[in-house]
Formats: sequence, structure tokens, C-alpha cells
Amino acid sequence: MQRFPYNENKQRGTFDFPFEFHHVTHEHSRYIMPYHWHVEFELVRILQGSLEFTQDVKTFTAKEGDVIFIGSGILHAALPHNCIYECIVFDMNTFVQYNDICRKFIQQILNYSVIIYHHFSKEQKKIHEIAWDIFESLREGHEGYQLIVLGQFYHFFGTVYREHLYFTDMPQTPRDHKRIHLIKKVLRFIEDSYASSITLEQLSSIVPMSPKYFCKFFFEITHMTPMDYVNQYRIEQACHQLLTTDLPITEIAFNCGFNDSSYFIKVFKKYKGTTPKKYLKQ
Repeated sequence: MQRFPYNENKQRGTFDFPFEFHHVTHEHSRYIMPYHWHVEFELVRILQGSLEFTQDVKTFTAKEGDVIFIGSGILHAALPHNCIYECIVFDMNTFVQYNDICRKFIQQILNYSVIIYHHFSKEQKKIHEIAWDIFESLREGHEGYQLIVLGQFYHFFGTVYREHLYFTDMPQTPRDHKRIHLIKKVLRFIEDSYASSITLEQLSSIVPMSPKYFCKFFFEITHMTPMDYVNQYRIEQACHQLLTTDLPITEIAFNCGFNDSSYFIKVFKKYKGTTPKKYLKQ
């Protein structure tokens, strides 16, 4: 199965232990998870509230206690509702390196001949218990937690095989496959160009489609207009800069594609419900 380039390209965890852990509350700069994809796999658990989650073109709601599994190269996004959730982004090749006996099973997941179910409810108690142990071990970081994380991930994959919690072919139509490929091209352009001026005509020409048809196409997949997505993406980048740099607000606004600081504050308040200054204080 063909896979497309990914937009997040960075070191996860450490070279010897490539597991990156995130605890996400409403104060997190990426509380609303924008559409993106990466070569690594990801595990998500919902601690509170609910998460409206989209993988490729399918949307579902994950509730407290649920677990989400995201494969390599899968386009995904999330809209939280009074939600606290945690994510582990990890390199699946880690499990090939550590154990030759298990290699053939992990290789099937890497080669997409086995596609793990994307959503496990808390009623699936075995998966729930294993995932919770992985997350708690990473969060606490006690002595020897690396052994538990590796062991429980093997336990997770073994349970998936034993209970047959997977597909043997991607449940995706050729039409959906093409649409995902096209939307990724547009999102990649936005990620590369958000600091500059972006017009609807520019975005529609990437696909290419007429601006009118492109708006319909984009909305069907993302449930947002193209320019709403651009503005939300810029605000998420601004939040990250507010929390990780000492740059003045006017400079952050400029860095994120806003030439007018008043308009930046207006758009920021639309998406975050508060001003940049108040957001920083919170």
C-alpha cells in the first residue's frame, strides 16, 4: 500500500528509547489537534471528557477510558470537548530491533498487511488495562519503567493478534485514498507557508480545482473552510510561540502570518476564547 510523506519529522524521545509522551489539557498549545500525520505510530488515551477524532476521512467520538491507535502516515485530527488526554508517539521499528522472534508480527504491522483497529472502548478491558499500564509507567518514570513500557507494548500487540483486533486490508475506498492524497498536499503547503500570505486561489490551484469546488472538497474532509483552517493553524503556532519563546506578541503575530496585531488578537480570541496576554497568564 502506498504511503505519502509526513509532515512531522523530528526525534521522538531518545535514540535508545524513542517514545514521546504528552499530557494534554486545555492549557496545552496543541489542545485542539490540527490535521497532521507522521511516520511514527501513536497511542492516545482519554482521561476525561470526549475527543471528536478523525482518521483519514472517518470521524468518531472517543470517551473517557477509551484508547485510540494511529498507524504510520494516517491523517488525523482531534477536537476536544472538556477533555484531558494523553499521547505516546513511538517508532514501531523499536520492536523489530529488540526481539527476532516477534519480528514477523511487527513487520506485518509496519508493512500494512495488518492494520490495528483505531478505536478501543473502555469495555475492551484487556486492551484498556495494558494501555493504562503503558501510560502510567511513562508518566511516572520510576526505575525500570522502560522495561514495563516495552513489555506492555509487546503485550498490546500480542493481544491484538490473539483477539484478531485488526483488518488485513485498509478499509478505505480508492476515492477516499485519492482525496486523502490531495488534502495532504494542501495541508503540507499550509504548514510550509502559514507565515506568509495565503489565498484561496493558491490553495485551490494545488489540487487543482476551482475555488468553489475546492471549498466543498476541503469542508467535506476537515469540516472547516480552507481559510478557517489556515487561521486556526496560525493560532496554534502562535500559542506554541507564546509558551516557548519570549518574543513580543506583535512579533509572534507577524511570524504566524498576521500583518495586523489587532486582527491577530481578534482571531486569537475567536479560537481560544481569550486574548494572547490572558492565554499566556493562564
